[in-house]
Amino acid sequence: MERILVIKLSALGDVIQAFGPFAAIRAHHPAAEITLLTTPPFAGLLARAPWFDRIWPDGRPAWTDLPAVARLALRLRRAGFARVYDLQTSGRSSRYRWLTGAGPEWSGIARGASHPHANPARDSLHTLERQREQLQMAGLTHFPEPDMAWMEEDISALGLPARFGLLVPGASPGRPGKRWPVAHFAALAARLDLPVAVLGGKAEAPLAAAIRAAAPGAIDLTGRTSLGQIGALARRAAFTVGNDTGPTHLAAAAGCPTLSLFGAESDPALAAPRGPRVAVLRRVPFEALSVAEVLEKLREIS
Repeated sequence: MERILVIKLSALGDVIQAFGPFAAIRAHHPAAEITLLTTPPFAGLLARAPWFDRIWPDGRPAWTDLPAVARLALRLRRAGFARVYDLQTSGRSSRYRWLTGAGPEWSGIARGASHPHANPARDSLHTLERQREQLQMAGLTHFPEPDMAWMEEDISALGLPARFGLLVPGASPGRPGKRWPVAHFAALAARLDLPVAVLGGKAEAPLAAAIRAAAPGAIDLTGRTSLGQIGALARRAAFTVGNDTGPTHLAAAAGCPTLSLFGAESDPALAAPRGPRVAVLRRVPFEALSVAEVLEKLREIS
């Protein structure tokens, strides 16, 4: 059996953006045994996806942890991969070419790759276009829409009404400029005609509290959902409004009507969520994006 390795280590939004490439690789190698090398936060979600036969979650050992690096190198060399698709295309993942040995074909940007992504302007492309071009240079021609029916999980314990929307007011803790002001999210929730559930990690509970103060019917789900549950919520929600952050990308990929909000810190031309019903609003400065504008655009897509 042909054995294929796909490398995608992080981060959540980038992993979600790789769903289309994952589906294309499976379509190109329908009978192969495909292994995904990733990291623990994404292993559980992607183990349920239809594109992989194996998930290896140990894809990013610390370089100072020599035993762990040696274990990964030995595992990669013993696996007998015929081809590697490096969708991370980082300095780290490019070094893995030397860990796999000289045998496998390699799609990526590593020196000596058999199928290099040779476009010098690759970093000016949107993530999806960049990865599609990389795969085309490796001989892939069929790019099916990823089937997201697998993104189901029990959400009955969350106590949601039959009709609800999703708000994602957080973003990377290290990039606060990616956050539309929480007061704007709160004002938006207060003007909607249905209750909203607020998504995020435990650290974003204060954002949910601020929203609930303005819209008491809002439901605080911060710190209460797995990635799989976020996908299941998005498949049922009337809409999602969120910043440029992983859960917003996940909602868009799941097919939820999604409005993604951008300020100066990220460029939608490079990183906007993709999905069947996605819209983007960007303002600089970010606080100048009004609630009225968001409401108007939301009505267009939902």
